[in-house]
Amino acid sequence: MSRKVRFILVALLLLAFFGYRQYRDHARDASADDTPASSTSANGAAATKAKPAPPAKPRMLGSLAFTPCTLPSQLGAPGVEAQCGSLPVAENPAMPQGRKVVLNIAWVPADEDGEKAPDPVFLLAGGPGQSATASYPAVAPAFKDVLKQRGVVLVDQRGTGKSNPLQCEDIAEGEPSLDEAAMQQAMLVAVERCRDALSKRADLRFYTTTDAVRDLDAVRQAIGAETINLLGISYGTRVAQQYARAYPRHTRTLVLDSVAPNDLYLGNDFARNLESALDLQFARCGKIPACAKALGNPREQLDALMARLKADPPLVTYRDASTGQSLQERLLPAHIAGLARMYAYSPMVSSILPLLIHEGAQGRYDGLMALSKMLGSQLSDQMAYGMQLSVICSEDADGLKDDPDMAASLLGNSLVAGLVSQCDAWPKGKRPDDFHAPLASDVPALLLSGELDPVTPPAYAARVVRTLPKGRALVLRGQGHNVIGAGCMPKLFAQFLDNTDARGLDAKCLDKLAYTPPFTSFNGWGP
Repeated sequence: MSRKVRFILVALLLLAFFGYRQYRDHARDASADDTPASSTSANGAAATKAKPAPPAKPRMLGSLAFTPCTLPSQLGAPGVEAQCGSLPVAENPAMPQGRKVVLNIAWVPADEDGEKAPDPVFLLAGGPGQSATASYPAVAPAFKDVLKQRGVVLVDQRGTGKSNPLQCEDIAEGEPSLDEAAMQQAMLVAVERCRDALSKRADLRFYTTTDAVRDLDAVRQAIGAETINLLGISYGTRVAQQYARAYPRHTRTLVLDSVAPNDLYLGNDFARNLESALDLQFARCGKIPACAKALGNPREQLDALMARLKADPPLVTYRDASTGQSLQERLLPAHIAGLARMYAYSPMVSSILPLLIHEGAQGRYDGLMALSKMLGSQLSDQMAYGMQLSVICSEDADGLKDDPDMAASLLGNSLVAGLVSQCDAWPKGKRPDDFHAPLASDVPALLLSGELDPVTPPAYAARVVRTLPKGRALVLRGQGHNVIGAGCMPKLFAQFLDNTDARGLDAKCLDKLAYTPPFTSFNGWGP
């Protein structure tokens, strides 16, 4: 594998999980479980196997029993030592004696030293379709100060992680095609096949945000917490807002990172938001003489590359990142659109996009193809697509619509059209009448946005904070999606949880955040 491909593959590993999260520089591996040691006698006798350690005594939090576990990392961050437990809840709330969903729960206790606050922090993962227990290790450094006083509770939302996950394996294995109608039809067939398979063990109508909110409060009651603090990331901000409306008395604070307004129909703005974010990110190259000289105009080159791929997609020889095998495949516009969309979540990763696009403009496609394929395999492992459809089809499908102005954009209207078609075939749950109404509450709230976020731009947080009189919206310069770990934000996060005064926070330290410069060569960032 060439140095160029190795380098850009390493760059991809800076992206943390669909999301895609702010990379934190923790290079050590998660510690492995201890294994029984063998011993050999002095006279050379055969080794004897050590006796297994007795099972750990459960640790109680309220009425829930927990035992030690390690939350594994996915992209280079260390694993996290935690306590793991579970709570069975009714799948259908109208049938409490019927089928159960066993919620997978992890608890990261507060530090041993110091006074313990009675109100833990619940992390609500994004997606929809991501797992809280799998997401936490990547953002764990942001909780360092929080854990001095408060524990963290991670509940895998029903349908994700280990809470009866609704995965659609063959959908993840689908391939892009120039024939959009054929691609959409193939996707629909795969969705119908997944629906039929999952329906044997799940009633897909009961895996919505409303069901998840009810589960969260069941966990709150089980652990004996009168109030809780909610940190929602991306789609998790929808869950947090819905919980605060349903259970205002039990909601102490809200921290909404990468805010999705209640009135948003997931999918409608994806194409437009991506175009705006790419324009902002690409403009950074034009403001740096060395980048402009070496790479030209990334936006113009991207548009020309997409047109070329639509007209005559090249057959590209590339090396598979996971197997090292040399493969061939045609590079299609969908490969580039997916890569650009997901890279844009993290400016640290998207800083290589202008260089990759420039390489493609010169006819060198192997890096683009290798990274696109690598990204696709990672996403399929991290997202429960069946759960995602249960959420979107129940809560958003009736409001999805094409945007004529975006027909020629990078994403076009194919994502919306595909969701509408798939939701026609997917079972739907009930949505509360006020579901899409803005949250109007006096709950203390801290709203966070990345200036360059391609999916939940700062304008979303500005919209939500209007009806939160005790709320404050912060925009983090040069940042993308999921910003809780950026700069001094972890300290501000902990301070807010301590004093619940968002407006009183001294956030001047965020002014030190800098833009990530674009790559001008595969030797790394310029001086």
